Amino acid sequence: MNITDKIISYYSNYDEWGRLDREPLEFQVNWHYMKKHLPKKGRVLDNGAGPGKYALKLADEGYRVTLTDLTPKMVETAQAKAKEQNVSHQFEGFYARDARQLTGLPENTYHASLMLGPLYHLQEERDRIQAVRELHRVTKKNGIVFVACMSRVRHLITSLQNPLSWKPNDKMDSINEFNSTGLFNHADPGRFTGVYYFELEEIKPFMESQGFRTLELIGSNVGAALSQESWNYWEQAGQEELSKVRRLIVEKASDPYILGISSHLLYIGKKG
Repeated sequence: MNITDKIISYYSNYDEWGRLDREPLEFQVNWHYMKKHLPKKGRVLDNGAGPGKYALKLADEGYRVTLTDLTPKMVETAQAKAKEQNVSHQFEGFYARDARQLTGLPENTYHASLMLGPLYHLQEERDRIQAVRELHRVTKKNGIVFVACMSRVRHLITSLQNPLSWKPNDKMDSINEFNSTGLFNHADPGRFTGVYYFELEEIKPFMESQGFRTLELIGSNVGAALSQESWNYWEQAGQEELSKVRRLIVEKASDPYILGISSHLLYIGKKG
């Protein structure tokens, strides 16, 4: 089974909508920084949108949205959710597309473009370059892009903390190889698909080499470093205290000194 088929198979059987519901702070952090940089209005592409959580929010905010995802089931789910939430009229199309080849989407079209999943599933550098070039092609000049990456150092720590959950990183030789290459392929069938994890310092140069000017790099889920016990404490402390915790995490998401503790990173750039 090739990488494309593996990704489609994985996400056809995975509750991605539920994941974002279970980790609402990641969505809140990303949305805070998206709103900071998004134009007031315009056309937005959500490329690799999954079930459409961000696309639906964009549509509800009045943007004209085009949604693409590699997995047909995800596209169908997003279309059904849009109808359910009465925002279908804000969508210009729902398409099953590979991020490396956005067939049918014209160049210089979108005032902003999201790519919050595809990049870290592409383990070959030439594929990552191709996906970013396609994003560049369809985005207008001076358009804003939001691109998700995964942190190598965070997964390194996670592997050391929970080795049996991240085989073959239950052995130091495998962990050292991962640390060198950034490539991870789960040994247990049906677990998270093959991934490329970025070194923090390579993200900005990589995107800039493809024609983007960096605006920000933030940690989408810095709060994931807190244990369930920690969250239980703050939840029991009351809604006001919990809200303060969330505001602090949103604020600290852009602190370059703690980016490595976040598994997901959000690159924000502008097309030159």
